Order: sequence, then structure tokens, then C-alpha cells
Amino acid sequence: MDFAFDARTEELRARLLAFMDEHVYPAEEVAEEQRARLASPWDTPPVVEDLKAKARRQGLWNLFLPDAEYGAGLTNLQYAPLAEITGRSPHLAPTALNCAAPDTGNMEVLHQFGTWAQRKQWLEPLLAGEIRSAFAMTEPEVASSDATNIETRITREGSGDYLVNGRKWYISGAMNPDCAVFVVMGKTDPDGEDIRRQQSMILVPRDTPGVEVRRAMRVYGYEDHSHGGHAEVVFTDVRVPAANLVGEEGGGFAIAQARLGPGRIHHCMRLIGMAERAIELMCRRAVDRTAFGRPLAEQGVVRNWIADARVTVEQLRLLVLKTAWLMDTVGNRGAHTEIQAIKIATPRAVVGILDQAVQLYGAGGVSQDTPLAELWASARTLRLADGPDEVHQRSLARREIKNYV
Repeated sequence: MDFAFDARTEELRARLLAFMDEHVYPAEEVAEEQRARLASPWDTPPVVEDLKAKARRQGLWNLFLPDAEYGAGLTNLQYAPLAEITGRSPHLAPTALNCAAPDTGNMEVLHQFGTWAQRKQWLEPLLAGEIRSAFAMTEPEVASSDATNIETRITREGSGDYLVNGRKWYISGAMNPDCAVFVVMGKTDPDGEDIRRQQSMILVPRDTPGVEVRRAMRVYGYEDHSHGGHAEVVFTDVRVPAANLVGEEGGGFAIAQARLGPGRIHHCMRLIGMAERAIELMCRRAVDRTAFGRPLAEQGVVRNWIADARVTVEQLRLLVLKTAWLMDTVGNRGAHTEIQAIKIATPRAVVGILDQAVQLYGAGGVSQDTPLAELWASARTLRLADGPDEVHQRSLARREIKNYV
């Protein structure tokens, strides 16, 4: 693994850093002010569309997708430092570059498993940033950390249709009126002997009769408007054509795993950017404020926080870059251990850094006047999203112990 980024990555990094300074950071406050004046808080502020247009003109668009025909053609290792930069403004920058979850994962699913017609109808407008999407997997009535528990049913009706029935929640992006399609995980063979072949995925257009976006779920009190919310969605006798099935019947579990691998590393990349933003804010606060007769920067405990945060971020970055390199060289399966390791380590460590940053800011740290509180809520939620810590620990430990049995 070469620790030096190649020329293309360095060139994109320079352009993206300039884009963040010139356009994204100044737009953060503007976006909130515009959202407050919108008819619905779920509508997209005009400044976001303006950022998307600028990013596309500058070639900072669809950087996540490795296929050059559809995306930027970057490897995971090339994309990693770019995703980190967007993590400094996670509620604005990824959307501006059309690199925001859950659309990225859904585009990857359509790219890898979709038919030509599915790509034409849904992938192309997603790649163009014309629509948004949602991934409907988590359910309130079961422990969704075990995907085999999913209760939503996708039932074949004759030769031409499927009926979808189920209740989902924390469906990210579903409150956004631009969300045009759901990728729904459900069971087509609930009594099948192989519990990992019971599930399938199907595309459900938002305007299909029987689809009810019931309410926005809050995350530590935040409705997360910039992300399109996290909705409770009910599917009642939702009839969709059989042609909307993604892949084959029984392939849903495998597709979910293929989708979640890149998604997990993308989250970890952005988390490092969030930690960098927190360190920057800590340093600025430390030199600007005085307590007990000395600047905070001269207080031993504050220096320890900042030093430990720097050490932690450097360690995490190396592990994420190693994981990205392995995904490029030996594939997601070969990088399985490292993907789980970064998903365990990164959110946990970044939550700690953000917590210390909040502590340094005092009351301001929990307010809306800095991004710290919302960043903390996002990072803490990622200890649950895409598989909770304990599931990854269980799997990782099993693989380690297997070497000695």
C-alpha cells in the first residue's frame, strides 16, 4: 500500500478543499435560513441546488461510483480522502456532490444488480441528481440487526405483479419530496429452509397506491431535514410489476451485504472528516477563551484532549485507508475483517472526540450555534446504522477464533 495519493486524487483534493472553502461552508448558515422560510422543512433549500450545479460544473460529481461510465471512476482508495473532506460538512457537502447516503448505496445496487430498464428509469435520474431515493429495510417490530427477522412480505400475484405489505421505520431520505423510489427489503419465501434466501428486494415508486409515509422519526431530537429525514413508512397491498424485482427472488440478503460494504466505509471516511472539524473547532475555542486566568489552550486537560484526538484520527485514517486499499485489491470479501474493524472503531472514537469538543464549548457545544451537537448525534447514530457495534464484534470475534479451532 502506497501512502502517497496519486496525482488525480491530489488534484481532486485540492479542488474539493477549495470548493468547501468557497461554497460549502458559507452555505451552511444560508441553507438553514432558507429552510426556515420554505413551505415545508423537507423541501430542498435553493442554495443546495446551486451547490449541486457548481459541483457538477467543476467535475466534483458522483465521485463515489467506481465505474467511469456512470461515475468518476475512482477506486475506494482514491475516494477515501475526498469523502473525508465532505465529512467536515456532512449535512451539506455529500448532497452537493451527489455522494449522499442512502442514494449512493441505492445507485450501487441498481448499477450492480439492476436491469437495463431499472437503470434507465431510476439510476440515470439519480446519477443526474434529479430525484432522491430511500432504502427500506429496518422495522420497528423486530430486531433488524438480524436481517433474517424482516417481516415485510413481497408476495407474488400471478405472473405479472408482487404485493408488498409491511411497516418500516428510520427510512432515511423518505421525507424529502424528491424521494421518488424505495428499495424495499422483504420476504418472498418466509418459510424457506435457507433463512438467507428468504429475502428479496423490490423497487417501489413513492406514488404507488398503498405507500404511506406516515411520520418523521427523530434522532436525538433532530428531524435531520437536510438528510431528508428518517421516516416511518407503511406498505399496504402495494402492487408493483414483477419487473421491479432487483436481481432474483431470494437474492435480497446477498444484495444487502454487497450494498452495505461500501456504505460502511463511506460512513467511516466521512466520520474522520467530522473529527477533523471537531479538532479545528476545539483549537479555535482553546485559543479564544480564558478560564481561571489562563487561555484554555494552556490548560493541561484541554491539551490532552486535543493531542489524544489527533493521535486517534491518524490511527483511524490509516485503518480506513488500509480497508479501502484491500477492497480495491482483494474485494469486499477479502476486506471483511477490516470493514468490520473500522465500523466498530471509527464511530465510537469520533463520538468521544466530539463529546470532548462539546465539553470544551460548554453550553455553546449543545446549542445550535455550532455544528457539534448535531455532529455528535450523527456519529452516535452510526454506532447503530449499517449494523450495530455488537453485531460486527460478534462476527469479527468469530472469524478470529476460527483460526484457533
